[in-house]
Amino acid sequence: MDEKEIYYWSPFTSNVATITSVLNSAKSLQKYSNGKIKTTIISALGEWNNFKDSLKKNNIKLFNLNKNKLLNDKKIEGFIKSRIIFIFIFLKCFFSLKKILIQNKPDYLVIHLLTSLPLFLYSIFKFETKLILRISGLPNINLIRKQFWKFTLKNVYKITCPTEATKNDLIKLNICEKEKIYVLHDPIIKISEIVKKKKDKIEDKFNYNYFISIGRLTKQKNFAFLLDCFKKLVDNDNKYKLVIIGSGEDKNKLIEKINKLNLNKNVEMLGYVNNIYPYLSKAECFFLPSLWEDPGFVLVEAAVSNTLIISSNCKNGPSEILDEGKGGYLYQVNSEEDFLKKFNEFKNNAKEINLRKKIVSKKNVKKFTFFKHYLNFINILQI
Repeated sequence: MDEKEIYYWSPFTSNVATITSVLNSAKSLQKYSNGKIKTTIISALGEWNNFKDSLKKNNIKLFNLNKNKLLNDKKIEGFIKSRIIFIFIFLKCFFSLKKILIQNKPDYLVIHLLTSLPLFLYSIFKFETKLILRISGLPNINLIRKQFWKFTLKNVYKITCPTEATKNDLIKLNICEKEKIYVLHDPIIKISEIVKKKKDKIEDKFNYNYFISIGRLTKQKNFAFLLDCFKKLVDNDNKYKLVIIGSGEDKNKLIEKINKLNLNKNVEMLGYVNNIYPYLSKAECFFLPSLWEDPGFVLVEAAVSNTLIISSNCKNGPSEILDEGKGGYLYQVNSEEDFLKKFNEFKNNAKEINLRKKIVSKKNVKKFTFFKHYLNFINILQI
């Protein structure tokens, strides 16, 4: 393999799973290529500066496009604020991103999140660098956006999707040649690290039996629905405990709901936790109430932790990871009745049945390792 340079473009305003995906992707290419692939992450407004130590440790370069470090040590919560920042990034980075592509001429530019800027640049200028669009989840496509994608995707070399379902959905939209579209599973798990992390001690108070749910406290993760369901479970057995791990803009709303439902003694919110594996491995069951996931990082993390999963059957990750229910329990999105039905199945099924479900889900997530990602990515890039 000739030496290749791969740049990543992924501006962000808050803690999202894509950050981990980008960082892990760069790590896997850097490590397993034995130095034949050099990776660089572009920071638009200083948002990647907090990862300097990790980037340096893994020989990943950091390139700051602007002296303005607006997002350095800052996280912007809320839809409107984040959209304003994205517009600012588009305008502020237009010429600087163009300049780096012309001067540095990396072999590939892999783009996530704010993809409109590089897509637009490639539509009006010609670059030697091949453009790779990584879709983290199928976006809402209205008429205007569909025309924009049809126009801009002509200049994209390859498009990757996190799941087969998203790939099929994208093909159905007929906005680009289907030959360009590939499935590239996110690099989520590194078994050697997980084994170490699971050994970390957690507070003694978590020696009791509990259920767990993890994710950003946002509308997408649907924790309000989970609390309504859990209230019904507690009404039947007041010994049930639920631990929620995560931070986000809906924190206060959820605390109010916990108080309103009188669940203070049954639900504990831990906020953001750096190492979730000890909590997952000790939990009786993991709940995923999301409205959508693609694929659902925490689903993969729960499966590799040997934790039984009860998940909403939302698009597009859970059914694929849980093999249509063979690797866990799937319920209809936002259906309390179906959630309670699946919970009762979980409780009443023999231990052997639940063990088999754990084994199925754990086998399914092997494709989300760092090494599998590396092999699949270089095959897609044809290097």
